Amino acid sequence: MNQQTQQDGMRLGGVTFHHPGAFWFGAVTVTAGVILHIPMYLMGKDIGYRLAGMPMGTPMLIGMAAIVVGLLASLYGLYPRSAATNQALASKIRVSALDDARISWAHVCLLLTMAVAVTIDIMKPTALAFVMPGMTAEYGLKSPLNPSGTIPVVYVALSGITGTVLGSLLWGWLGDRIGRRASILYAGIVFIATSICGAMPDFHWNLVMCFIMGVGVGGMLPITYALLAETIPARHRGWMMILIGADIAGAYILTSWIAVALVPTYSWRILWLIGLPTGVVFILLNRWIPESPRFLLAIGREAEARSVMARYGAAIVDATPSETEPGSEVKSRWSQLVSPQFLGLTLVVGCLALGSGLVLFGFNLWIPSNLRKLGFTEADAILRNSALIGFPLTFLVAWMYGFWSSKKTIIILASLTAAALFGFVVAGDSIVQNRVLLYALLVVPIWGISAVVAVLSVYSSEIYPTRIRSRATGFAAGASKAGGVAIISLVAFGFATPSITTVALMGAIPMTLAVLAVMFFGIETSKRRLEEITADELKSAQPV
Repeated sequence: MNQQTQQDGMRLGGVTFHHPGAFWFGAVTVTAGVILHIPMYLMGKDIGYRLAGMPMGTPMLIGMAAIVVGLLASLYGLYPRSAATNQALASKIRVSALDDARISWAHVCLLLTMAVAVTIDIMKPTALAFVMPGMTAEYGLKSPLNPSGTIPVVYVALSGITGTVLGSLLWGWLGDRIGRRASILYAGIVFIATSICGAMPDFHWNLVMCFIMGVGVGGMLPITYALLAETIPARHRGWMMILIGADIAGAYILTSWIAVALVPTYSWRILWLIGLPTGVVFILLNRWIPESPRFLLAIGREAEARSVMARYGAAIVDATPSETEPGSEVKSRWSQLVSPQFLGLTLVVGCLALGSGLVLFGFNLWIPSNLRKLGFTEADAILRNSALIGFPLTFLVAWMYGFWSSKKTIIILASLTAAALFGFVVAGDSIVQNRVLLYALLVVPIWGISAVVAVLSVYSSEIYPTRIRSRATGFAAGASKAGGVAIISLVAFGFATPSITTVALMGAIPMTLAVLAVMFFGIETSKRRLEEITADELKSAQPV
């Protein structure tokens, strides 16, 4: 980065673009490309917005080309002139100063902006469950509601979730290479672009766009947690990040509400098209998203780091040789996740992520269709109510994780989720006879698994050093999505029937194993500095 760009970054508190003209040209071009798809959607107004079989018009083709150009331009605008990590330039500023700072208005704005990011991110895959019934009817797809259909509707979910696995790993690498802020904003641009799913007339184009949507969705959440973990003071980090994670449940509530309120009039397509305005709003909030000061220090961009730290009220303190921060010897490589220092923790994260993925994308994905199959015509409302009932408990989880014990909180949440799922296994289809029991059991997997994913995201961002933190959070997200790919693939290729009992059992077993893994290999992170956690891990891995 040249001197002028560094000075600009200092003046703006770490929120500048490397090539601002290119970024904004790309953002506007992508948005314009999406808008060119709207006439296609409106063509179906008089027939319930059913577009199946309609040809793609010229404005739509021009719009797709504009989106490709815009994505390339915005990536160039975000990519730094020198993206390679230079460990020799690692700064000696004491990052502990960040943990001594008080919560300021800048912290609050960052938290609110990241809450918006998490909500938008989670709404995308959550919408799959509410989209599939409508897609089944429009395209004549095969599902539990339409056994005589042609192509299995599960291919839609499989395409999207497979994309999230790739996106988690891709953005994990990107976040450690070009920065947390740049990676998050690029995911936002991809969100805008993939809202065109709602205007695709051909089913196969829906599969392609769902995959691309998944790539963008897979990257946003893990990088968001990496940025927050590296910016929020240690004594507030846990509970604040869990509350941000509460937006996972909030996103479910919002998506189910939109499904109830808008889908009957505007069809399932509105759930995809809503990505245009929400994505634009997120990009316009970019001024509240700084680059991670820990990341900047790790790659030697000290002037920008000082500017960001000053913005957050952190005193600039130069470290003495004896105060060199731990983890500087860790290489910015994927292989570090399975090195002796971090292998045990990686097994814990992977096991818990896989189990939560099997629940989130197995049980929760199919529950709207399964409830309808059992005769609950108001399935969407039941799921919305279950999420609302459990949502207040998120504040208790935030307190437990931040002020009591991160490790014990994860164990309790995972245990409750496993118990509720085993409850569905025992009750089976007879659950239809007991509405109270149905709600009691639904609250935990609908709300509880969101809390599990939230604490997993926070935990994985705390237990790895700065140089591989983005990769680690990407791995956690990717492993969770891999659980989804596994269970959806079984359904897609006919190896398992997606009944409530089946998907509940497939989620309950790995969640139980995850509890055991955390009990034996997990570590405590509550109110501890990131550097302190890393130092203990590196020390324990040294031979005696």
